[in-house]
Amino acid sequence: MTGPEMWMGLFALAVTLSLTMAEHVDQRPALQTSPVLHRHKREWLWNNLYVEEERPTNKQYYIGKLKSTKSGDGTHYVIKGEGANTIFKVDEKGHIYVTERLDREEKSKYLLSAKLFDTSNILVEKVEEFVILVTDINDNDPVFTKSFNASIKERSKSGTKVIEVTATDADDPTTANGELAYTLLEGGDFFNIDNTTGIITTKYDNLDRETQSSYVVVVQAQDLRGLKQGGTATTSVTIAVSDINDNIATFTKRSYVFSVKEDMKRGQRIDTIVLEDRDEIQNKDPIVTIEPPSDTFEMERSQNKDGNLMENHLQSPVDNKDNPVIKAQVTIQVLDVDEQPEFSKSIYNFNVIEEIMVNNIGVVSARDPDKANKAIRYSIEDKDSPIGINPITGQLFTVRKLDRELVANHMFQVKAKEEPNGLESFVNVNILVIDINDNKPELSIEEIFVCENDMAGTVIGTISATDKDYNLPAFSFTLVKPNGNFSVVDNNDNTSNIVLKHGGFSLEDSRDYVIEIGISDGGRPPMSSITTLPIKVCRCDNKRIHTQCKAAQLKMGVGVYTLIPILCILTILSESISPLLYPRHQKDSLVTLGKSEIHEQLVTYDEEGGGEMDTNGYDVSILTSARNDGSMSMRQGPSLYAMVKKPPTACKGDMAVMIEVKKDEADHDRDGIPYDTLHIYGYEGPESLAGSLSSLDSSSTGSSLDYDFLNDWGPRFKTLAELYGVDGSEGSDSLY
Repeated sequence: MTGPEMWMGLFALAVTLSLTMAEHVDQRPALQTSPVLHRHKREWLWNNLYVEEERPTNKQYYIGKLKSTKSGDGTHYVIKGEGANTIFKVDEKGHIYVTERLDREEKSKYLLSAKLFDTSNILVEKVEEFVILVTDINDNDPVFTKSFNASIKERSKSGTKVIEVTATDADDPTTANGELAYTLLEGGDFFNIDNTTGIITTKYDNLDRETQSSYVVVVQAQDLRGLKQGGTATTSVTIAVSDINDNIATFTKRSYVFSVKEDMKRGQRIDTIVLEDRDEIQNKDPIVTIEPPSDTFEMERSQNKDGNLMENHLQSPVDNKDNPVIKAQVTIQVLDVDEQPEFSKSIYNFNVIEEIMVNNIGVVSARDPDKANKAIRYSIEDKDSPIGINPITGQLFTVRKLDRELVANHMFQVKAKEEPNGLESFVNVNILVIDINDNKPELSIEEIFVCENDMAGTVIGTISATDKDYNLPAFSFTLVKPNGNFSVVDNNDNTSNIVLKHGGFSLEDSRDYVIEIGISDGGRPPMSSITTLPIKVCRCDNKRIHTQCKAAQLKMGVGVYTLIPILCILTILSESISPLLYPRHQKDSLVTLGKSEIHEQLVTYDEEGGGEMDTNGYDVSILTSARNDGSMSMRQGPSLYAMVKKPPTACKGDMAVMIEVKKDEADHDRDGIPYDTLHIYGYEGPESLAGSLSSLDSSSTGSSLDYDFLNDWGPRFKTLAELYGVDGSEGSDSLY
């Protein structure tokens, strides 16, 4: 297995293809009297299958391939399910093509199944189910589905919720394409809006209905988490300020002159004193009296809550004219109650530059308004807040570096509590993250191709770039290395054209054309990146629409600092897996070998068919060791026979099945011991009704052959005579 193949195999754990895999047990016909169950091994091999939505389909395009180790020249694939043979088509080799433009918002996945047939339409591989996922692009703008109106009482405290404004986006909500950020385009002088939730709150506590009774704020919702590349939608919210009784009723004049007839009866209205109150009528509640009190006249409230001057002639003489108490002194004592701590501001706003640690962002301060003037202790309730606070001084600092591209505005509450266990109050703190140029520009382009009939000076494509930073970029594009075929011409509008230096390109040319584009964003400090851009060679019509192209290398926009950890991971994975792919073979321990096994070593070494693998299976040093000193000891280690996998126990009459199993193991294990060795016979012998297939066990006992003549052949055959004959002393203590 090569490095890329191993890498793709490992990433199969995280593919977007879902499979419903099941193990099937195939029961074969019983031989004689005992049934045998065999596990059927699945042979399907899958690639990632996914489709990008809204991709044009001028012609069908390839997305993946069905694979099975059982496929061949005489097999073909059949798919069924959602969109099978209409949206998705498969050829005989298993290549899957898409024929229609897909919309993820209409359907995000398609469930299909695959079968493999031979030329006689006989099923070769059973059904497997798989899923083709439609990946999302940002092709939908946010939408406000209704109008919004709200009201808020005048003089409401800062931070009071007014209304929650929400929009919807049809794109995938689990991606940035469907994540919305809210901002106020108008009305920000009096109101704030939460960037994530869309909740509008009061900015100050000085809303006055008598000054302005309603406000219109304009809310913008933007996807891509508010990045400037995101789609937007706006809506207007009318906020009415409702009245409270915060104005005193006043006379419209400082003096009034009325005329009354002397015969006016008691209880008749003389005239009306109009009172002016800036509050609405329900909050107009004046009390009008006559000072000093009069026995003749009195005041009553009219329907409009003005004062009616009434005739009120008392019956004379009054009963208590000598001792009425018409005045009394009233003394009001104000008693102290425990009040919450008061912050010096209703809201705190600070700025912090991203990507640096700040020890002194600013100070939040509160005091105890009571006479006791207790000490105040500060804290931040949100334990995950990137901002910390000194509990004694209220000084704010960063706990970790802030990243404006992740969160541009941090809002949290600071709690002030009287020590030791007194009352507490809260205040909102807003941290605005100031952007620095800390993101490299990224090349933005679909594909570039050159036509065979293009001439020198032809613009074969226009490139642009994107940048996550907030500051407006001034992109510049250059060729990292001089190129004899292409040049880059800056358009002075954050784009550049790729221009041919000459014509004469051909599909027959085996060369690949790749250029390295350097991009600078013009920031302070400037950030730059290098992107490798492949250029395809195509055959085009007179309108420069390509009809046939030669595949180009994939675009690699990965920097050196990204490649280093990838290479390290590949190295670690290679070292971890190589022992499994290339198992080490160790020699047998002589302690585990008997006499018959050493005989078999010698005979097997002369067998044909083993090839070079025999060098891993046989050790001539065994014979040398036994010949020199008769010792059977050797370095300790696992026996070679222990490494041989025994065949599964077979019933009587299943020799054909056993042979097929052994052949299959030999075909798939390139490092295994050759099948034609006596190691296999040694395992078959005890379990076969026929006994051992080796004749070596009977060479010294049951054999009718006499090898004594080997002693007469001279010293050169002495070793062979000792192994297969008798050296003349029947009672010898020889090893053999």
